[in-house]
Amino acid sequence: MFLDNFNQLLAQDMKAVDRVIRDRLHSEVLLVNQVGEYIVNSGGKRLRPALVVLSSHAFSYCGTAHHDLAAVVEFIHTATLLHDDVVDESDLRRGRKTANALFGNAASVLVGDFLYSRAFQMMVEVGQMRVMQTLADATNVIAEGEVLQLLNCNDADVDAENYMRVIHYKTAKLFEAAMRLGAILGKADAKMEAEAATYGMHLGTAFQLVDDVLDYSADEQATGKHLGDDLSEGKPTLPLIFAMQHGTVEQAAIVRAAIEQGDVGKFADVLKIIRDTGALDFTRQQAMREVELACAAIAGWPGSKYKECLIELAHFAATRQY
Repeated sequence: MFLDNFNQLLAQDMKAVDRVIRDRLHSEVLLVNQVGEYIVNSGGKRLRPALVVLSSHAFSYCGTAHHDLAAVVEFIHTATLLHDDVVDESDLRRGRKTANALFGNAASVLVGDFLYSRAFQMMVEVGQMRVMQTLADATNVIAEGEVLQLLNCNDADVDAENYMRVIHYKTAKLFEAAMRLGAILGKADAKMEAEAATYGMHLGTAFQLVDDVLDYSADEQATGKHLGDDLSEGKPTLPLIFAMQHGTVEQAAIVRAAIEQGDVGKFADVLKIIRDTGALDFTRQQAMREVELACAAIAGWPGSKYKECLIELAHFAATRQY
């Protein structure tokens, strides 16, 4: 029900964003077009660009720059996916072969670079220093998050604080930037711009925490990814960290070994430990806590259908099953 209302509210805006994406994706180099079209058509939620649109409307913005910046945010997100899948050696995303599996690692990395550079061309065209500063800072932090995650792989000693830092850098930062961009376009005051950014950061954190849960509980057809991918990549996500902290010595040793070895063969054992320790429920609870913080950040905003949509979106992010 929420998604139907969400899609109806944003239908015209998102059609405009898609037109910008297709127009600005074009390159004289055929392979860039092929890889770009493939990844953009792969069925993503378009959540981050939708945040630019929602935030801008919440501040009564009139113009078309929100469509351009929504496309910029989608290009940056897509570039990170292309690079992620190469680093993680992934072969499936959203139920389809990854671009690197289809076109090769070199093409994926280089087209990711093209998308980053096209995004920066487009943000310069908007002609607002605050916009450029926001996106430049975001892309830099995202890159740091990618490196942090790489350093954490196969490290069973990563604690919850360090893992949350990765989430804030790697995932939540672009949500934060998307909300801030809408506020900048809408000429929000400094307080409300900060509130928009705070909402985005907590929403992005909740979204990633639920992704961590779904890696051990989802329907593979619904998510389009293999269960246990995080484990096979040696990623010490919050469910694993909690399970090690609250399981028996024997259970902690099994999870530790699976992280250190990236041993998806132990997935069934690890899954049972995660369930026995309540790790998935705990992680969902943490996601709900983030949602409460997100909603509290914008509680003082004037009432509008866009504010209401942001609040409903936050709750959807924490309760979704795909």
